[in-house]
Parts: sequence; structure tokens; C-alpha cells
Amino acid sequence: MQKVKFIDLGIIDYKKAWSFQEKLFQEIIDVKRANRKLNSSSAPINKTESKLIFCEHPHVFTLGKSGQQKHLLINEEQLNLKGAKFYKINRGGDITYHGPGQLVGYPIFDLDNFFTDIHKYLRYLEESVILTIKEYGLYGGRIKGSTGVWLDWDNPRARKICALGVRSSRWVTMHGFAFNVNTDLDYFSNIIPCGISDKTVTSIEKELGGRIPIQEVQKKMKHHLSNLFEMELI
Repeated sequence: MQKVKFIDLGIIDYKKAWSFQEKLFQEIIDVKRANRKLNSSSAPINKTESKLIFCEHPHVFTLGKSGQQKHLLINEEQLNLKGAKFYKINRGGDITYHGPGQLVGYPIFDLDNFFTDIHKYLRYLEESVILTIKEYGLYGGRIKGSTGVWLDWDNPRARKICALGVRSSRWVTMHGFAFNVNTDLDYFSNIIPCGISDKTVTSIEKELGGRIPIQEVQKKMKHHLSNLFEMELI
């Protein structure tokens, strides 16, 4: 069973968390590059160390490399009035929102130690959310061609409760999921979330009509991620 270090960053500025991700990501890449050189010698191969980061962010909109800036519906002055920031980043996907009450997960995983299948990786992240919300009596599913977790995914009332956007290189992952727990959903009206204009977003709080302690949701997510990826969080 893989041992993975769990890191809780609490509420942290998006740019600081991004830089921290990049540092951990690059450390694993550097080990793997060094190991390639060792393959032709008798020297022992160094192990890579995967990490799982949980955090929340102050109000921020992020645009993935395949997204369109026109999906941000407000200008810089309006961003400032809302106390929000905007970043173009190096994950896949379009535009999304992060803010207080949203559980953000950044797995910095070396998939060589799990399985080398990025689609399976994404499905496991989705499944961990589906299993977590099921504990609250909510039933999530997937929409073909739209990564993430949805409620009422098979009818016109479909609404997204968790968005995914990842980057991978040499089977090392970064970025991850944004799971709406007690999120202020009004901020999503300032964007076309994930470039999808005909569906809405939701949260556990909205669906249940009351706030849920985010630490409680974190605990459930850690449990389901550990089981799915057959890992031990340390």
C-alpha cells in the first residue's frame, strides 16, 4: 500500500498554494529524471513521495489552458470590488471559481506508483466525491464529455457540485478538484463555469438547506480517496 503524506493548508492564497504545488510537483519530476540516469547503473533507485493537499482559497477565478477568457464576465474593476483575483493557470479545463467553504484537493501523485491511466485517475477523483455526497443522501453522477460530479446528471436539472482540472507530466499530477460544500454560489454568476452555459452549480449546503462542517467532509473524502487509491495517508 502506498504511503501518501496529507497536508492541510487551511485557507491559503491561491498563488501561494499554486507555488507550493509546483515545488512538490517538480521535486517528484527531478527524482524521476535522476532515476532514469540510474537505470543504466547498479545504484539504487530513489522512491518518489506523493502528497495530498487539502485547502480553501479566498475568492479567486482561474482559467485553464484550454479555456476562453470571455467566460469571465466581469472586468478588473469589478473583480476588485468583489475582493476576487483572476489567474490564467496551467491545468486543463476552462474557468472556475474557488472560495471559502469550498474543499479544494490537490493530489501531487506519481501515478507510476498507482496506475498509469489518467482517465482512471480522474474517475477515481470523481468517485470519491460521489461516495462522499452519498453519505449525505445526495446522489451524484457523470455527464459524458463533462468532467466533474453532477446531481440530476441525466435530466435538464443537472447541476455541478464538483469541478475537476488537472495537469500531468511524466505521470505526475497536480491541480485537482473543487468540491462545493458551503460555497457562496453567487460568485459563479460572474463566469460561465467550465464553459458550460446551460447548466447550474450547487453545493452540499444548498441541497441540504444547512451548512456542513467542512472538516467533516474532509474526513469522509480522505477515507474514500484512501480506499480507491489503496493508499495510507500519513
